[in-house]
Amino acid sequence: MKQKRELPAGLPGRCLLLCAGLAIMALGVAFSIKAALGTSPISSLPYVVSQFGFLSVGTATILMHLIFICLQILLLRRQYDPLQLFQLPVALIFGSLTDLAVWLLQGVNACSYLGQWALCGVGILLVGIGVSLEVTAGLVTLAGEGLVLALCQVFGLKFSRAKVGFDVSLVLLASLLSLLFLGQLVGVREGTAAAALLVGLIARQVNRLLKPFARRRLSAA
Repeated sequence: MKQKRELPAGLPGRCLLLCAGLAIMALGVAFSIKAALGTSPISSLPYVVSQFGFLSVGTATILMHLIFICLQILLLRRQYDPLQLFQLPVALIFGSLTDLAVWLLQGVNACSYLGQWALCGVGILLVGIGVSLEVTAGLVTLAGEGLVLALCQVFGLKFSRAKVGFDVSLVLLASLLSLLFLGQLVGVREGTAAAALLVGLIARQVNRLLKPFARRRLSAA
């Protein structure tokens, strides 16, 4: 008989940490967009869809996460953890924050290729920090990561390999849609490769710094 998951200790603190992580990630995505060197793999598809003209990047992100949630349910069926439905409000918050961040940075522009890389670097750093805060909060995975975990559970895949395959699939789909409907490659460039290589590394390093502090603070909350 499947046991019900209990809510983690220090819930208010964890919620604040998760929201902080989402806000920082959203700002990082906005910086990557302004850099115009390509977004991170997970953001490449909603960014390309937003260029079709009828959806904002935040709304496209929400719809993509909704599809990921539905796919998790279809894959896991009775094994699906109902607590993971909290991925939906997380997606709504993240998408809304992304649109807000893009609006806040509308006056920011790079005047050179070096300036583009500076904005891209800030974006990658912020996304990495945001991912670390989300992981440290330990409440719910983002829908993309949740789908990768579901694929691993159903097909017996290793997470690292499944994550790489998932990211590559998103980038290829974004590239295909971009070429078909926009006539050029949009949202996938050298910055996409840099984000794929560096975001995880940054998140792990920040997580090591946060772990002792978070353990004390969240358990005492």
